[in-house]
This record gives sequence, C-alpha cells and structure tokens, in this order.
Amino acid sequence: MKVLGIVVEYNPFHNGHAYHLKKSIELTGADYVIAVMSGNFIQRGEPAIINKWARCRQALLCGVDLVIELPVVYAMASAEYFAFGAIKLLDSLGVTDFICFGSENGRIDDLEQIADILVKEPEEYKMLLKENISKGISYPSARDESLRAFLKKSGLQRNIPMEILKTSNNILGIEYLKALKQLKSSIKPYTILRINNSYNSEKLSGEISSATSIRHSVKEYLNEAGKLLNTAEPGKLFHTAFHDSSGHVSFSFQDAMPEASAKIMLQEFIHGRGPVLPNNFLQVLLAYLRMIPSDKLKQHVYIGEGLENRIKEASGQSRTIEELINNICTKRYAKTRINRILFNTLIGVTSGDVKAFNENGGPQYIRILGFNKKGRELLSVIDKKASLPIITKFADYTKYKNNPLLNRMIEIETIATDIYVLGYPGKEYRTGGQDYTQGIVIV
Repeated sequence: MKVLGIVVEYNPFHNGHAYHLKKSIELTGADYVIAVMSGNFIQRGEPAIINKWARCRQALLCGVDLVIELPVVYAMASAEYFAFGAIKLLDSLGVTDFICFGSENGRIDDLEQIADILVKEPEEYKMLLKENISKGISYPSARDESLRAFLKKSGLQRNIPMEILKTSNNILGIEYLKALKQLKSSIKPYTILRINNSYNSEKLSGEISSATSIRHSVKEYLNEAGKLLNTAEPGKLFHTAFHDSSGHVSFSFQDAMPEASAKIMLQEFIHGRGPVLPNNFLQVLLAYLRMIPSDKLKQHVYIGEGLENRIKEASGQSRTIEELINNICTKRYAKTRINRILFNTLIGVTSGDVKAFNENGGPQYIRILGFNKKGRELLSVIDKKASLPIITKFADYTKYKNNPLLNRMIEIETIATDIYVLGYPGKEYRTGGQDYTQGIVIV
C-alpha cells in the first residue's frame, strides 16, 4: 500500500490541479491519495470562493480519496506555519509514504539545499538575516536577501538559481521540506514542475489557468452580467447563464476546470452559497475594527509595532476592503500579510493562541472532511496508526474536554465557519453552527 499526501486549497479545483494529481500518482506509484486542504479561509488571507464541503466534493470527484481539513490557524498563516501544520497532519496519520508538490523550479535537490540552510541556520546566514531585518524590511524580504548573500558567499549560487525564492510555490515547497526535516519525518518528497501561467496571474490562459485567474473571471462576470441584466444577485446571474438555451455551462472559465468541478461551483453560486468574496465582509469587518479598543486589537495574532493604531485609523477612513488594506500596508507589512491579519482578527485568533499551538506540536486533531470508497478503506488503517485524535463530527469533541488546546482549536474553527457563512449571497444559508450540522462528504 503506497500512500501519497498532497497539500491543497482547491480554490477552486481546476485542470492544473488535475494535472498535478495525475503526475504525482504516476511519479510515486501511489495507490491512495490524501489531501490536506484549507477550510473556509485560505493562506493568502481571504475567504475561499466556495465552502470547504463543496471543495472537498470537487476533490473527491476528481481523484482524491481522503480529504483532511487544515485548521484555520495554520491555513491562514505565513508559508512557514501553513506548511508546518499541513506536514504535521500528514506525518501524524502514520500511513503517508510520499508528498508531492508543484514548484516553479521543478528540482527537488535545489529546494532541499535551501531548506537545509534554513533548518541548520549557519552562523553567517543568521548574521546576514539580523542585519537585513534591522533595515526595517519585511521578514520574507530580509530572508530572501540573506539567503541570496549567503549562497553567493558560499559559492552555492553556481548550482542553485538565484530567482528560486521569488515565486510562491518554490517558497512553499522549501517550507514543506523544512517541516519534514524538523519533524524527522520518513515521508519522501517529490516536486513537479508547474506549467503555464503564474499562481498570481489574473488572466485566463486556456485549459491550464490559475485559481486566481478563475476567481478573477468570476468577479468580472458578476460585474458585466450584473450591469447587463440589471441585478446584483449572483444566484440569478449564474442561474440564467447556467440554464441557457443550449443547456451547457457558458462561462469563460469552464475550459480551465474539470466538468464535475465546474458544475459543483456553479451550483453553489446558483443556490446562494457563493461566490464568497472579501468585500462580502466589508461591513462586519469595519464594524469590528471601529468598535474594538486598540489595546484589545493588539492582542490579535501578527499585530505588533503599533500596527493596531494604523489599523484603527484606516478602519475609520476606508469604504472598501481594497482601501482598508492599502491604507494599512507598509514596507514591512505586505498586502497578503495584512489580509491574514484582518481576517484572523475577525475570527478572534490571538497571539497567545498561536504561541500555545506552536509550542505544543501544531495541529491538535485530524478532522475528516470527506472520502470515497478507497478513502474509507484507508481511514480504517489510519484509525489504528494515527498519533492525533481523529474527528469525524465536531459534536463528539467534548470527549476531549481534558485537552483545552484541542477544544480551543475547534472553537476557532467553528467561529471561522460562522463568520464565513455571513459572506453567502443567499440569506437562508447564513445560520451559525454549520460545522456541527454538515456531515462528512462521501462520494
């Protein structure tokens, strides 16, 4: 039995993901595929375009056997903590043989060498890092500059491309490798060269397009069709297009997604459970930021150096999410980091929460979102080998009442979902407690 682990967001599941999945299985010869997937909020600090149960169903219909949720405190964190949380979960299952991730570099040896430097932290590298941080630039930029300087001084730049740290998937890949080393995991890593357009590209590029470009095309459709049909209700807009005279889906992004995945997303839109976009949370976010005192605000995660005052001031001046983020950004605090700060603050994640979780091993449980027949078989093996509690129903977590960290992590997750559903266009779906009422997705 060979088991492949992958770390995903599937926001939404597209042909690039299908390509990665197919190539990963071919490369590793895996019999089973487990996906650790972000829940209702994603790593760049935004709500997912459709909820975690719908995205889980997309994954199961497109080749994944078992889907596990990455807790929101790790899903909406920096690349380092995002990767650590995901690798910890895959390692804790006791069955994962391989991990395969996409990268712009495509060479595992290059990424391994960088990961080694970051884990071992040679003295010269640490001195360079300290010097760059003192310049007031962001930590990722300081680390990038320090690694470049260290590689040049050590002569390693002759073998490793200097642009390796400029792209999102390379950075994440290095963090996966770092986490494997830190955990002394036996999971064997592989990487696959990413094809076609950039992770951050907003332009569709045919059959292989980025998730960013698909989400962008959804927003464009809402804007243009809304003007044409004189309505701003997404459900009506997508229902009209979905049920056109030919009976076929008629959206620019349909060619970039497997048919089953596209239909799930469109049905979510039609029923009012999407698209869930950052601006859907404008009023609740501004209300919270304007109401909370500065001394309380600074207790939330990733807020430091007086940033709470800047956030408070910006909340009083801003009318859109974009304005709010732009009014807060500095050289040290990039837009993605501000996104994460804002939505973690809304959910109520504190610095104390994150410190406690990290000091106690990371994720506190394995939460099953869904499985197919093969996934059910694999789960019976995991039940005997896992080193963390396996949760299939949040309603059952009271049996772990002697574990306050596990309870707090679940509490944060339920709050995140309760906040997320407020972004649904359909009012009837905004009720709280859905982490307790939604069942496991079975395909």
